[in-house]
Amino acid sequence: MRAALVGYSSSEEEEEEGGRKGGGDRASPRGSPRGSPRARWVPQRFGRSLVRRSPRSRSLPSLGRGPAEGAGAERRFLPPRSTARARLPVPECVLAMFREQEEEERGAEDRAKHGGRVRCFPHERGNWATHVYLPYKVQEEFLELLDLLVSHARTYVSSLTAMEEFHISLSQSVVLRYHWINPFVQSLKERLASYDRFFCVANQMKVYTNQNKTRTFIGLEVSAGHFQLLELVSEVDKVMEEFDLPTFYKDPSFHISLAWCVGDLTGSLEGQCLQELQDIVDRFEDSALVLRVQWEQIRCKSGNKFFSFPLRSAQLQRLLQTSNEAVSARPAVSWV
Repeated sequence: MRAALVGYSSSEEEEEEGGRKGGGDRASPRGSPRGSPRARWVPQRFGRSLVRRSPRSRSLPSLGRGPAEGAGAERRFLPPRSTARARLPVPECVLAMFREQEEEERGAEDRAKHGGRVRCFPHERGNWATHVYLPYKVQEEFLELLDLLVSHARTYVSSLTAMEEFHISLSQSVVLRYHWINPFVQSLKERLASYDRFFCVANQMKVYTNQNKTRTFIGLEVSAGHFQLLELVSEVDKVMEEFDLPTFYKDPSFHISLAWCVGDLTGSLEGQCLQELQDIVDRFEDSALVLRVQWEQIRCKSGNKFFSFPLRSAQLQRLLQTSNEAVSARPAVSWV
């Protein structure tokens, strides 16, 4: 049910006329100066409150107010808003999550946690270190030879550390953005799909350093199978060029790294030490069998992700070729 509006005249002329009829000026309401227009209370339905209307509010400018405000509009007296708002505390579980992430990033740059090794490029979120290589499947006899070689080399350089995984590199370590990984892997898969398994022999001891001369390695250099490795590197280089990444070395020395140490210690490991290591390899009973390696797959490591590209079996390829030749030699059958 709507509240009935009480109609009062808002004209000053009617007030003056009423004042003359009443015998002169009436007493002003308490708190208002004589002669000033008196405020009247008009019951309006704004929620459950009464709004005070002043006759002079008709002539006030709108002061940029909305269409519902301005001349003749009712003015409400609202309490001032507090500009300062209390902020809710961040949950401890969220703070702990970011602390762990920051500690991991600091640990990635801590050389003490990586045996003193130095990164080829700075660690940055979103950058994935990527490497293409041929993984070597370790045999027990190979580990025996490795133990003999590392033990003897430590008599010259005591800080030598044996490798935990063994491979032949087909690319440098490059940086991939995360959204490049899948296209990069797909391109590798397409280019390497037509290559067969092959053998190579790695039986020549050699000393290597990285590009920055921050680490030294002893390894077994490839003496047979060099041509097949160059073909694979050529395909990998084409993928690198597609993504504007550095290609492999111009004249690569393919090898299997056996052990490493921090710093450039080629002077201590070459010469007499290297010759003695080669003698150990030559005298090892099963070296001809152990160091003749069949490569069955190519692998790409990007960050903590691994992708494998199997090489085709030569025997299977011969069977398919024989089958295709038999089908093509079969006489055509004509139907009458």
